[in-house]
Amino acid sequence: MRQSVCSDSVPIPDHFQDVLAPFIGEIKELADERPAIAPARTHRRRVALHGFPGGAEAFELFARFCYNGGSGLVVTAANACALRCAAQFMDMADAPACSATPSLVKMTEKVLEEMPHWPWQAVVDAVKECQRLFPLSESTGVFDRVVGALLSQMAVPGDATPTSSSPESSAFRFSCDTKCSSLSMRRTWWFEDLVVLSPAMVERVAKALLARGADHGIVARFIFYYLKCRIAGASAEDKKAMLEAAIAVIADLDRSSFSCKGLFGILRISSPLKLAGACQDTLVDMIGRKLDHATLDNLLVPAPSGTGSLYDVSLVLRFLEAFMRHTGGARDEPPRLKKVGALMDMYLTEVAPDPSLRPARFVELATALPATARDSHDALYRAIDVYFQVHARLTDDEKMKICKGINYEKLSPECCKHLATNAGFPTRAAVQALASQHTVLKGIIRHTGPLKPASSPPPPFTGKYHHHSESYNDIDGDDSNGQVVLYASRLDLSLENQNLKSLLDGMHWRVMELEKVCSRMKTQMTKMKSSRRRAARSLPRMCS
Repeated sequence: MRQSVCSDSVPIPDHFQDVLAPFIGEIKELADERPAIAPARTHRRRVALHGFPGGAEAFELFARFCYNGGSGLVVTAANACALRCAAQFMDMADAPACSATPSLVKMTEKVLEEMPHWPWQAVVDAVKECQRLFPLSESTGVFDRVVGALLSQMAVPGDATPTSSSPESSAFRFSCDTKCSSLSMRRTWWFEDLVVLSPAMVERVAKALLARGADHGIVARFIFYYLKCRIAGASAEDKKAMLEAAIAVIADLDRSSFSCKGLFGILRISSPLKLAGACQDTLVDMIGRKLDHATLDNLLVPAPSGTGSLYDVSLVLRFLEAFMRHTGGARDEPPRLKKVGALMDMYLTEVAPDPSLRPARFVELATALPATARDSHDALYRAIDVYFQVHARLTDDEKMKICKGINYEKLSPECCKHLATNAGFPTRAAVQALASQHTVLKGIIRHTGPLKPASSPPPPFTGKYHHHSESYNDIDGDDSNGQVVLYASRLDLSLENQNLKSLLDGMHWRVMELEKVCSRMKTQMTKMKSSRRRAARSLPRMCS
């Protein structure tokens, strides 16, 4: 007899082998192999059925079917799954067809075909039975029938079903952050009944539902509800199995059907459990795809013990790599890229005070995104400033490598002024910043062209206002409105002229400050040279 994953073992008495022979081909062959000798002098072969599906209870029903010649057995929703798997286990499906002998396979199949019309609790019991009978329940097609019945029953509103349980009752809030509504409550009434399944069975059921066209958002909510109900108090091995099953299902869902917050919740629970490498990579990849929905608190994942760092910077770099890989550099989605750029500026500011953060890692974080991710580099400059203050022993060469992440043309005049007088930054960085600002000013002047004063003074105020009841044609066709618009444009030009003048004055002031610094440095160097010469003259000459 074939083996199964079940541990039940049923011995078959000698006299019962003759009863089973008409229905089971293998036992008939064993009976035919016995020599025609007196029973007293013959040792009959002992037969034991190891792993009989459904155990002794199912075997008793199976034996009753055989003893009565195929009659006297009532196949119901409660025993149809086990009897169908028992028939498969005993190779009854492969036995020669005989019109005079009833077929257990046909009897069970007839009942299973009516499964979509079974009561809901009977379908739930069938799911649990499939879990116990796996993998026979899959090879016989019983599991597929059960999934079909589940899907048809789930489409029925919750108030029309026999169960009254609701996963959104008792102020339950899903981790996937989807809004509660009366419609969603009617569509999720079945969660509580399937939460008792094993992680492997939950994964099979969820994937089978998705393959049959189930709503991705509902399946995602069920997975998070399953984790919320089962993860607390479970052993480390059970937690690991649940999380790996959940990740396998979520990976097949649409990106919009689950939240970034839910993924970070899974990440936080799985950190000490050491999930399988492929499973961990899948989770990181899914988070990377939704990185533009993450928050600073999400990214502040503690570093593994023993590293000496405060936060897991390597993990965030993996998120960034996944985001860039899935968005193609976000060339087609600049808003998403700018969100991630702002998030990374906040993250850099938060991790910069970490004394264990190596310069190479900080540079990777600062330069991981393309230039289009930031409209302004002020926040990046502030993060680098904090890093230089904490890591005061960095050389100028190391600081310049970090400063390569700054686009000085995207610095505001205030930050550029601060950088020029910041003793923590190398002098080369200050010069580059001022040169870049000079280039920006040249571009602005070239773009706007020479500014001309207004040829005539603004029209006098007449004291007349246009009422809102006037027609749009009157408003568009009034010549005085054109004069107002022209005058407004002149005002804008004069304001722009003032801004340019203030920028030029600020640039002139910064250049003068640098000249003073250079002059002081030259004076100090001259004094040092003169003092060395005096010291050399004061020394006595050696006799030749």
